[in-house]
Amino acid sequence: MANNQKLSNLGTSDQDNSQGQLFVVATPIGNLEDITQRALNVLQSVDIIAAEDTRHTNKLLSHFSIKAKVIAVHDHNEKQKASELLGWLEQGLNVALVSDAGTPLISDPGYAVVNLCREQGASVSPIPGACAAIAAVSCSGLPTDRFQFIGFTPAKSKARQEFFVDAHNSGMTSIMYESTHRIMASLEDLKAALGGEQKVVLAKELTKSFETFFSGTVLELIAFLTEDPARQKGEIVLMLPGKQVSKSEVSPEAIKLIELLQSEMPLKKACGIAADYFNLKKNALYKAMLAQE
Repeated sequence: MANNQKLSNLGTSDQDNSQGQLFVVATPIGNLEDITQRALNVLQSVDIIAAEDTRHTNKLLSHFSIKAKVIAVHDHNEKQKASELLGWLEQGLNVALVSDAGTPLISDPGYAVVNLCREQGASVSPIPGACAAIAAVSCSGLPTDRFQFIGFTPAKSKARQEFFVDAHNSGMTSIMYESTHRIMASLEDLKAALGGEQKVVLAKELTKSFETFFSGTVLELIAFLTEDPARQKGEIVLMLPGKQVSKSEVSPEAIKLIELLQSEMPLKKACGIAADYFNLKKNALYKAMLAQE
């Protein structure tokens, strides 16, 4: 029998009690104390837990003395499992979706499940908590007024270099994940794409015993990781500040157009129009104009 009554105060207020609910539950990224009390309550109460790796999730559940039915929903089977999960929700069962660490769907499985549930009108509710990308950027010292999460870097060298250039040219802080075995090759590509003096921030093993932040140039980071190869291991978040454009780099024609438009609209909208007209980056143009006001 579904635990709809027990879970009624954990989901949306308009939940139909005849239908089950899908909870997207964030789990620890390192320290087990990362988990929230609400997440524990949900995991304790749902009928089924859909996990990226059942072995990993069972260790978490065992630590908190939670007994539950756990099934595998991962990259290789989630499209098939999505309809099965939807069927359980339609039967009135409640389901928790978890990944191995952090918030599901953020470079982790779960999209096919959530997308199908939304399309079919099933109730989906977030149980927020740890996320490596947000934890990293909040302590990076890089601008956080505008940032983008762009997932894992590409596997091929040429694609990675283009990836880094596009991220930098966006004008905003870019957050990406990188694997242990590829970090050094990626940094060499970052150096080739943007130069060895480009600033970069690396965060690894967040909330774990060996949590590390390194801020410096690409060359300094390469030296830091080469000095002790053990530093290359662990869960890695790489962060790159966006390219800053000064007003002196903006064409007089673009500036004139923005100034004319400003009498009729906000600066940000004027910059957007000018950026489209002159094929410039809107965010970088906006920041350049703000810096000169």
